[in-house]
Amino acid sequence: MGTIRLLRACVVALAFLAAAIGARPALAQANFDRPGGDYLSAPVTSGDPAECALVCERDRRCRAWSFTYPTDLANRAVCWLKSNVPARVQSDCCVSGIRGAGVVERRNEAVETSIDRFGGDYKSFDVARGDGEEACKAACSADNKCRAWTYARPGYAGKEAHCFLKKEIKPPHRKAGFTSGVVR
Repeated sequence: MGTIRLLRACVVALAFLAAAIGARPALAQANFDRPGGDYLSAPVTSGDPAECALVCERDRRCRAWSFTYPTDLANRAVCWLKSNVPARVQSDCCVSGIRGAGVVERRNEAVETSIDRFGGDYKSFDVARGDGEEACKAACSADNKCRAWTYARPGYAGKEAHCFLKKEIKPPHRKAGFTSGVVR
């Protein structure tokens, strides 16, 4: 009798473990593309990769997706739905994932991805192509007046990438295409 109870307990525990593992979605990847397998593309007016993931989730044919950031004001963000799951390729043009995945972007203590700290600006400037958010962060760190910064990717606050230096620390607001940080 005790062996049967133990066996049942083991089966129940394994069932819960399998459900927990199966419930964990695969994660989307920032700075990766999944070239190939496209069957549909559409502009993403919000510029938010999460919207692309949601479109894939709602389309039964979709197995994977890639979101491309806008290159300028004329070339908007695009969502590419895929009928298979192509291998991922590192590229800062995109965020990609498979059906069932959420959008996970790289994060660390000093950088807030997909965050805008609107307001408190005392200085702003275009950022040269290739310099990216690090140039914006470095400009803020080098200026004693600067307390926080926000970097806008090309196409989100103008044709070029743009940096906003802030004399005040404003609350963070989720906004695709923006990266922020607090320096002091």
